Amino acid sequence: MRKFIVKRLLLSVVIFFFVMLIIYALMRCLPSSYIENVARAKSQLPGSKSYDEWMAQLTAMYNMDKGIFAGYIAWLGEFFTGNFGDSWKYTVPVIQKFNETVWLSFIMGVITMFFELIIAIPLGIIAATKQYSKTDYTISVLALAFISLPTFFFIALLKLVFCVRLGWFDLFGLIGRTHEQLSSWGKFLDMADHLVLPLVTLVIISIGGLMRYTRTNMLEVLNADYIRTARAKGVSEHNVIYHHAFRNTLIPLVTIVGGSLPGLFSGALFTETMFAIPGIGYASYHAMVEGDIPFSMFYLAFLAILTLLGNLIADILYAVVDPRVRIA
Repeated sequence: MRKFIVKRLLLSVVIFFFVMLIIYALMRCLPSSYIENVARAKSQLPGSKSYDEWMAQLTAMYNMDKGIFAGYIAWLGEFFTGNFGDSWKYTVPVIQKFNETVWLSFIMGVITMFFELIIAIPLGIIAATKQYSKTDYTISVLALAFISLPTFFFIALLKLVFCVRLGWFDLFGLIGRTHEQLSSWGKFLDMADHLVLPLVTLVIISIGGLMRYTRTNMLEVLNADYIRTARAKGVSEHNVIYHHAFRNTLIPLVTIVGGSLPGLFSGALFTETMFAIPGIGYASYHAMVEGDIPFSMFYLAFLAILTLLGNLIADILYAVVDPRVRIA
């Protein structure tokens, strides 16, 4: 196991190097950037230098005068020494802006995953154990509807019903107009109230796929020979389903849970942006739109590391949930 983990970690370093090289090259090839916008704005001031002069000065200031590969090597060296630079858009150190926004997205991600697991997995099991029944058809139709539901349309529908028609929630933001006048508990409730619709959106959009995945794998396990043998020996249906079948259904589900690790920190870019929730997804969206290369590179590097770590954790957990799995 130790050799396997070391081998996977070394392979992850190589993958990380080439993934970030591709991302850096794409960032450098963006048609517009923060530097160009600043140079254009400064060149229009009375008595200012020309656009080309400002571009040359700002490019040298931000180390953008090197080639793509040379610039990437320089960025990589600073990244591994903990020098993440300053955000061009937010004009603060990248790590500071990251810390200010990531924990809100993390809390939303944890709550979303909690409800996703306690809703989708039991419904998937129920659909599998009652195959071709009305319950199975109902759950399957709901799962397909949730999978097919466009996020932007669902958010617009929620806003129309609960914000415009009923007036229960605000359309945008994390806090209300009277937030500063409230007590500590009142501020907490105000923020929780503004997170209701974003969390409902994330849960509804995410549970459909897991419901279908659980149902499919549960059906495959229930049709296995050892399940028929257990039933023939007189084992109760409850033990057959939840002791024998469900344990083996967990094996593919571990892949889903392990792969969900980046999602806990990456934020819901589309949902946060449409609801104007100041999480890491919202911040990274505006950073990318403005061509903020330092912040965007740090954010994407962070996601790449979490993705590689999530895959490694999933492989290790295989041996935990199934003793038959052995790593040579």
